Amino acid sequence: MTRPIRLAVRGILMHNDRLLLVNAYKGRGDLWCAPGGGAEIHQSLPENLAREIHEETGLTVQVGTPCLLNEFHDPDGDFHQVEVFFRCTLAGGKLEDTWQDPEHIVSLRRWVTREELDGMTVRPRSLAAVAWGDRDAPVYDALEVILP
Repeated sequence: MTRPIRLAVRGILMHNDRLLLVNAYKGRGDLWCAPGGGAEIHQSLPENLAREIHEETGLTVQVGTPCLLNEFHDPDGDFHQVEVFFRCTLAGGKLEDTWQDPEHIVSLRRWVTREELDGMTVRPRSLAAVAWGDRDAPVYDALEVILP
């Protein structure tokens, strides 16, 4: 049986010209993404995102406007995810090494410059262009293959 397409929300959170990133998968510290996660029913997408960012980082955010629709999949499996990215503003808190994600997925979090991000494995690949507002940044990022 094929799983349904998963809907997720992610936040573009900038602070002092740095982007907040988290590890994308439990136990895999070499793949980074914007904080966020799966949407739960009976909550708006912004409510889901504020909750996810707080769970993963301990930070409180104000969720702004959508800025990217991204999707990726496993062509050899049954995983397909659609992500809605929102611009966010830091409302409170600071990153603490002792913070624990209650779902124990995110264990690494950090603020990165654009130059640092260029040397990292991130998904989606368009993340830097969207975060820093490049003129050619996509609004829809076509289907990407998930990393093995």
